[in-house]
Parts: sequence; C-alpha cells; structure tokens
Amino acid sequence: MKKELTPSQIVRELNKYIVGQNKAKRAVAIALRNRWRRQQVPESMRDEILPNNIILIGSTGVGKTEIARRLAKLANAPFIKIEASKFTEVGYVGRDVESIIRDLTDTAVNMLRIEKQKAVADRAYKRAQERLIDLLFPSEERKGRNLTKEEEARRERTRKRMMTKLANGDFENKEVQLEVKQDNMPIGMQVFGPMGMEDIGTNIKDMLSNVMPGSKKRRKMKVKDARGYLIEVESQKLIDQDELIRVAKENVENNGIVFLDEIDKVVGNGNSSGPDVSREGVQRDLLPIVEGSTVPTKYGAVKSDHVLFIAAGAFHVATPSDMIPELQGRFPIRVEMDKLSTNDFVKILTHPKSALIKQYTALLAAENMNLEFDKSAIKVIAQFATNVNNKTENIGARRLHTIMTTLLDDFMFDHAGKSEQKIVITKSVVEEKLKDIAKDEDLSRYIL
Repeated sequence: MKKELTPSQIVRELNKYIVGQNKAKRAVAIALRNRWRRQQVPESMRDEILPNNIILIGSTGVGKTEIARRLAKLANAPFIKIEASKFTEVGYVGRDVESIIRDLTDTAVNMLRIEKQKAVADRAYKRAQERLIDLLFPSEERKGRNLTKEEEARRERTRKRMMTKLANGDFENKEVQLEVKQDNMPIGMQVFGPMGMEDIGTNIKDMLSNVMPGSKKRRKMKVKDARGYLIEVESQKLIDQDELIRVAKENVENNGIVFLDEIDKVVGNGNSSGPDVSREGVQRDLLPIVEGSTVPTKYGAVKSDHVLFIAAGAFHVATPSDMIPELQGRFPIRVEMDKLSTNDFVKILTHPKSALIKQYTALLAAENMNLEFDKSAIKVIAQFATNVNNKTENIGARRLHTIMTTLLDDFMFDHAGKSEQKIVITKSVVEEKLKDIAKDEDLSRYIL
C-alpha cells in the first residue's frame, strides 16, 4: 500500500463505486491504513500488532461485499470472498476451514504470476517467435551439419526475412509440431479426496506430480495457436518461481483480506438444538484461523496471524453477541450498515463509475442504440425499488437490477440488430412498463 493513501483518500476512492455507508468506509479505511503503519513499526513490535477484524451488519444488497472487494483492489491485496455456511464442524460434510488460507494463497500466487508475466511479456514474445522460426525452418545445425561463415551469414539474412514475414502474419495457418506437457498421472493413481476434503486430494495430487517425472506429447498446432502456448512456456522460464512463491506468501501473510460472508448463518440464538449444534463447532473451527495459525499449503506453510478478516451478515435472527465469546473478541470493530433510501437508489443508478444506467447505456450502444434517461424517470425507478423492497423481501440495491431488466426487456429483445436509433426513457415510459407489475403484489413478488 502506498504511503500517501490516507484514510480520507481511501474513502474518496471507495466513494467512486459505493454510495453512502460512510461508517463502514471509515472503518475499512482505518484498517487498511493500519497495515501500512504496522510496516513502519520496529520489527520487535511488528508481530505483536494484530489486525482489528471487522463485522459489517446489514441486509443483503447494501454494499458489504462491494466495500471489501473494492478495498482489496485498492490495496492490490490478495482477496477471497467465502460463505461461512459452506463450512461445517470437523467430522460433518463440508469444507475444511483451512481451505480459506489455501484459497487465499492460490489467489496471491496467481495475482503475482500475472503481474510477473506482464513484466516479461515482450521478452517471452520474442523468444516464442524465435522458437516458431526454428519449428517452421529447422536450421542446418539441427540437421547435423556445421555451417561455413558464408552459409551462416546467409542463414541469418534468411532468418530475419522469415521473422518479418512471421510478424506480418504470413504463416499463421501453417502447422508446426511441438512437445506439449501432459498430465502424466495414470488414471488409477488420480487422487480424489472424500466429500468435503477436496483440498487434501488436490494437495496430494500436486505432491505426486512433483515426484513423478513429467512426460511430453508431440502435437500439431497452427502457428497462431502454438504462439500462445510458447509465450506461456517462455514466461514460466523467465520467472523465478521460488521468488514468486516467497513474495506471494509474504503478501498473503501481511496484506491478505478474507471476506467471510453469511457469518450469521453459523451463529445460533441459543434456543436451538439438534443440527444447530454444529454451528458452534464451525465457529470453534474458524477461531484458530482468525486468531492466527500456521496452515500447510502446496506452497509451504502460511501464517494467518495478520490476515484481515471482514465478516458480514444480516443478523435478522441472531446478533453478534450470540457468537462464541472467543470469536467475538477477534472481531472488535462492528459497523451497522445503513438501509438504502430512494435518494440512495438515485445515486446508485447514476453516480458510481460502474453505475447501472452507465452499464445498460454501454450495452445497448454496442448495437447502435443511444439510450437516455430523464431525471424524472430515474426518480420513479428509485421509488419503485424502494416500494418493492418495503412490500417484499428487502434485497437492497440488487432490486434495481430486476427493475432495470424488466424495464428494458422489450428494447433489448426487439431492437437488436436494427439500424441506429435513439431510445429515451421518460417517467411515463417507466410507469407504463411497470404499472401492471406494481399493482399486482403477487406478480411483483414473482417478477421484481
């Protein structure tokens, strides 16, 4: 994270994508800034400073996930979103909680690999082109004959001419034969973990594939297909894999963010029994990961002590105080999300960089449809969203997606493939398109 990104600047960046929820934005901005502050602390004290994990409390569609996702993107940090309800107590069917850190590490390695591949892209492309020339026009040395100086000079001139033709796309449909790595593990030795233990199966397979020698298979490909494969191979050769894994693990341990959604689903209210007993078990299994533990991954051991956990849930039935005390203590920051008003819906439709109206305008512009919305029409759409959320299940800003899709359904279906046209959405158009649905509550529940 850059030093100059202060909490107020982080909030300003989040404001470009998320409407309202200032308390939540402040909380995550401080948490992110504290990560940079921790790196400035003397090393003897650094390990003692643990992240202040956060619980975001609010119904679906108010921006909980979006805040966490945008925060991770802003910090360029490894990030995963995972539902707490996917886990069950050890011994029951469900995922192992340690898979959270394994998945986060996979994400970090892939992020860094993509970054490194971009850095070596030009060199990898040049090497791939050289390989393609060798495959298209094998040199005399490969045929087992030494060249004279004159032949060598002639070969270089010919090679440069062929390289120019290759760059111009003259050989794209010619076929070359090259060796391709294949999964060498016999089908009888494939490792399938038992249900809920798929991560163990994957890790064993990875270990076995490292032990067994890799085999290659000769395949014919067109030059245009072979180029992509060769660029990938050359990129891997140019990247120091050990260094990549070391930096990725360091990034997980110091900057990783886990968004633990539906945390309320594994919190009982203290009055239930039977299957709900396993809910407390899930919390107890989650506790070591959130507290800080060492998790074995295929890249080596990874510590979760300084991973930032942002939990979220509606908490309609249970409350955060129903969590086991140890887990409560690991989420000291609690933020109640604001309910979205009609004015918030108007802003969501228009203000963010990826606002819904901007999205649909761009989609329809792909087919020469110039879509415009009157201010009065936007206000009516927002009012419809508020009314339907009040009458039926409140799904927050996601309601706008259903209303917009219903509103523009005819335009997206009937006007496709026609010549350039202008579509103006006015207040009367919105009311006409949605009047029957709005009047019939059952239909409203079904469609909106």
